[in-house]
Formats: sequence, C-alpha cells, structure tokens
Amino acid sequence: MKNYYEILGISKSASTDEIKKAFYKLAHKCHPDKGGDSEKFKEINEAYQVLSDEKKRAQYDQFGQTFDDSQFGGSSSPFGQGSEGFDGFDASSIEDLFGDLFGGASPFGSSRGASRKRETAQEIVVDVSVSLQEVFSGTKRQISLRKYIVCDKCSGSGADPGSKINTCPSCGGEGKVKEIRRTFLGSFAKTTICPQCKGEGSIPEKECQKCKGEGRVKELKKASFAIPAGISEGEIMKFAGEGDAGGKGRDSGDFYVRVHIEDDARFKRREDDIFYNFEVDFSQAALGDKIDIPTLGGKIELKIPSGTQAGKLLRLKGMGLPHYYGRGKGDMFVKVSVKTPTKLTREQKELIEKLKEEGI
Repeated sequence: MKNYYEILGISKSASTDEIKKAFYKLAHKCHPDKGGDSEKFKEINEAYQVLSDEKKRAQYDQFGQTFDDSQFGGSSSPFGQGSEGFDGFDASSIEDLFGDLFGGASPFGSSRGASRKRETAQEIVVDVSVSLQEVFSGTKRQISLRKYIVCDKCSGSGADPGSKINTCPSCGGEGKVKEIRRTFLGSFAKTTICPQCKGEGSIPEKECQKCKGEGRVKELKKASFAIPAGISEGEIMKFAGEGDAGGKGRDSGDFYVRVHIEDDARFKRREDDIFYNFEVDFSQAALGDKIDIPTLGGKIELKIPSGTQAGKLLRLKGMGLPHYYGRGKGDMFVKVSVKTPTKLTREQKELIEKLKEEGI
C-alpha cells in the first residue's frame, strides 16, 4: 500500500492547509512541463486527491484504499503558432496496468496505444541566461537555431507533388496492423503502427526530391519567447510540439527553454526577496538620516532611524521580485553596516573622547 503521507512529506495529523502547501511545493518541483518526473508527479497528485478529501482520507486511514488521479495544463508556442501543453494522466486506465508488459500500448488492441498514431521526433533544449534586473521586470528573447521543419514542397507527406499515392500493401490502408501476444495471462491482440507506411496507410509512388521522402528538412529558424518576471534559476519552460518536426509518420518533438540567472554585483536573491548591503557613517547611524539607495525598480529614499545598530535589516515591503506563481512581490532588505573612520583630525578625536567620557 502506498503511504500518501510519506509521498507528500507530512505527518498523519497534518491539517488541510499543510496538505495543500506540501502538494503545491512538490507539484511545482515535479511537474513534467517543468522537466520533472512524470511518475513522481502522478504519485503526488494521487496522494493529494485522497488526503485533501475528508471522506477519502478517512477511508484511506482505515482501509488503505487508492483513488484516481487528476489533471493539469500547459503553455504556448515560441514560433508564433498555438501548441498544447502537458495533457495530464489517467491512472484509472487499465492500459497503465499492462504498460510495462506491452511497451505502453494497450493489450486489448484499441484505445490509447493505437490512437498514438505517430512516433515523436527529437526534442530541443536551449539554455538562456538573464540578469536579475530582467527577472524583476520580465524580458523577451529571440534565438536562431537549426531545426527540422515540415517540408514545404510536399507539406510533410514525403511524396513528390503530383505523384501517385498507393495504398499500403501491409496494412491495407489502415495505418496499423494487429498482432497476437502470448503472455502468462493468456493471448492478447495488440494493434501497432504499420512499419511499412509508418501509420500513413499509403505509400507514394515517387518520393519528394527536396526531403528525399522524409517529409522534413533542416533550416535556420528564429524563435521568440517571453521570460516571465520572477522566474527562478533552472526553471524550464516547455513549448509542446515546437522541437524538431517529425516529418512523415512522426509527431514533432517539444522545445524547452532552461533559464539561468546571472549573479548580480549589488543584490542577492533569496527566493523572491532581495538583499542589499549599505554602509553608513557613524554619525548617520547615531543621529539618523535620509539617503538614496538603488533598488531593482530604481532609486528610492531610505530613512535611517537614529540609533541604528550595525547589522540591522531595514525592510522595504513589496520592493523584491514578482511572485512567479501568484500575485504580489517579495520584499527588499537593506543590511546596514557602520563605517568606522580610520583617519581623524585632532578636533574629531577630542570630540570622540568627550563622547567616550560621557559613556557614548
């Protein structure tokens, strides 16, 4: 029996809010659209669906019974076309039970295994660096890369324009063939993509001269995409179907952008909060002052309270980074350090001596 509490990293006495927080944290980390483990994501989702429901949770605590999974959604295309994101899971499907045995296809000869008509082409992964300032405001990037695109001469069919298209002799035009598998559970009919026509159901009499029958060609293409404000180091953005074109008989791969944040000489990031070290004179710390300091949003006036001690953190609410998930912004913290003078005039020394005598 799966231990849903261990999967979410919570105790059996966890409250509804604690369950929800644990789920959101893990789901963000393991979501397949972010490059996470899809099986782990299914497990996390399954655990949350049970423990977030009072009746199901009570039943699970008593009997250890399992439940169905839920679904999530995806993103858009960097090449100016619509594309679908992650489609979710259906853990209740009996096909999943036989997945390892039949290589992911249905042992009953129809449904999901057969409907996945095409193989998927290679995915493309690019790494992009952005500054902390760009993380604060959000930015756009345009890159050039050589990728496979659908052949414009044959529109991806692989056939020379005007040539005759013949019905595939192996599958009779169905695009799939059926075979019998014998297992320890008995014999099952398995439907697979026809290896001769690759699921097309037809074969051209003459291949396209431009793509040599492959249905795709490699060209230099530009991709433009937005990088949202508040994005984190290592975050992966997925654009479904925007990788290499599959060509004849294959679906296009996915396009991934992995974001890296450059170090900033002035500011340090901690989640969505920004930290900045600022040095003040002894007199400013003792008497207080108003000073201009830089922030990611521009210069602002900061009030130094009188009697400020070295190491004190002054909080500027809402002056941090935008929240990548949800509304609002983090805070900015200014750490004050007090500058000790190294060269004093005689008059200055005498004044400090007087302060010393008075216990200051």
